[in-house]
Amino acid sequence: MIAPLPPQPKILVLFAHPYPHASRVNVAMRRAIADLPHVRVHDLYDLYPEFDIDVEHEQAALLEHDVIVLQHPLYWYSCPALLKEWIDSVLRYGWAYGPGGGSLQGKELVQVVSASSATDGYGPEGFDGHDLPALLLPFARTAQLCGMTYRAPLFFDDANTRSSDEVMAHAAAYRNWLRDYARPNTAASSDGGV
Repeated sequence: MIAPLPPQPKILVLFAHPYPHASRVNVAMRRAIADLPHVRVHDLYDLYPEFDIDVEHEQAALLEHDVIVLQHPLYWYSCPALLKEWIDSVLRYGWAYGPGGGSLQGKELVQVVSASSATDGYGPEGFDGHDLPALLLPFARTAQLCGMTYRAPLFFDDANTRSSDEVMAHAAAYRNWLRDYARPNTAASSDGGV
């Protein structure tokens, strides 16, 4: 007897770019995933231009989804300010972690990050002195604290100098990755890069 396929996980993409009109990469990626039926895109800067985050609305959205994707450019070795504010406001003590917390237990968190620096700029010998996993460690630790599984980030580097063809190929690969997304225990190839 063939086991039934697991249900397609519901994916929430938290899109956080303060200047999307200036980003060829993030805009192309967002357009590429817009019609995926199991993916919901939350444009944080569109929803909360004054940083007045509706915590209950955001928490309800998190509860409805299996996978949370943080899509953002790398800003000062972290994320844009509104995404940090979202993390600070929404992932509350007693709800996401700590006594009485645990609302996000078993969900997955993955970052989709773009950067203007080339990959060789990261690492102990590079300009930035640290590799990308080290720079994103606070996000991995946040996921762990909330009982989530942190997946390897998807990274697009050297974004300012890439050709239009490279940008479109990356956007298509991102779409395919989200379209075919499966949990690690159901598909060995689910944490491949884009």
